[in-house]
Amino acid sequence: MKNLSSLIQEYLTYCETQKRLDPKTLKAYRIDLCQFSEQCHTDQIACIDSVVIESYIANLHQRYQPKTAKRKIASVKPFFRYLEYRNLITQNPFHKITLRFREPIKLPKTIPLSTVELLLNTIYTQHNQAATDFKKKNALRDAAVIELLFSSGMRISELCSLRTSDVNLLDGTILIYGKGNKERRIQLGNDDVIRTLRSYYNAFSPQIQQCHHFFVNRSGDPLSDQTVRRMINHYCSIAEISLHITPHMFRHTFATSLLEADVDIRYIQEMLGHSSIHITEIYTHVTVSKQKAILATKHPRKNFHI
Repeated sequence: MKNLSSLIQEYLTYCETQKRLDPKTLKAYRIDLCQFSEQCHTDQIACIDSVVIESYIANLHQRYQPKTAKRKIASVKPFFRYLEYRNLITQNPFHKITLRFREPIKLPKTIPLSTVELLLNTIYTQHNQAATDFKKKNALRDAAVIELLFSSGMRISELCSLRTSDVNLLDGTILIYGKGNKERRIQLGNDDVIRTLRSYYNAFSPQIQQCHHFFVNRSGDPLSDQTVRRMINHYCSIAEISLHITPHMFRHTFATSLLEADVDIRYIQEMLGHSSIHITEIYTHVTVSKQKAILATKHPRKNFHI
């Protein structure tokens, strides 16, 4: 009988070669499964029963938030399904366990539109007032990054992995490879954004052609998400924006703004690349400003004559 460590490695190889999971998912599986192995206090798979699993889950709930605990269990559970499928265990211990999670509802953090406008104005000002060509080019690239995040709602990982062939600046369409390598196509609807992207492409064309990624850093390598985060913090500091802005907040702002403009949630789901409408429904919260507008114009109290 193979020990737990070797079975985990065998399963990770299966996930990589057969399920074709992306590197980030594989890394998370590896971390979670190694953590599970350490907490089992045994390397014999036959000794892991429902009692061991329940102890592991209880420990997760003590150490992590519900969302993190749920994700870690979601890494371990398919591992045991794999062992069951391969007839490497006689009984799956998860069959005797009922899992329930009470996750607190957290509304997406968005950026006030006035703040987005201020941030973009700051970047364009830095571009126009740049003392050197180097600073001018970098500010142009930074403007293109923020414009695209806000205009498309794409994830930061999707933006950094964009290939040159994925971006068509003639018709303003972008092919995005999302989670699970699912494809979706976004049509940019703003001519100013497309113009900025074209200017960026022309300025960085040699580096882009060299590495085949659309967004590149000063060394000609693909732009990393850490670089984008540092860049946002840099311009927030210049603009004296106190709000801590992350790349993902542009995605939330994109979705919430469209929803408040009465765009059908199914269209938003498609543009965000969500596999289920239930994921997109997190944006159906009604903001305070929207509440005020609705109650001021729709509530029957406005028609009372007192």
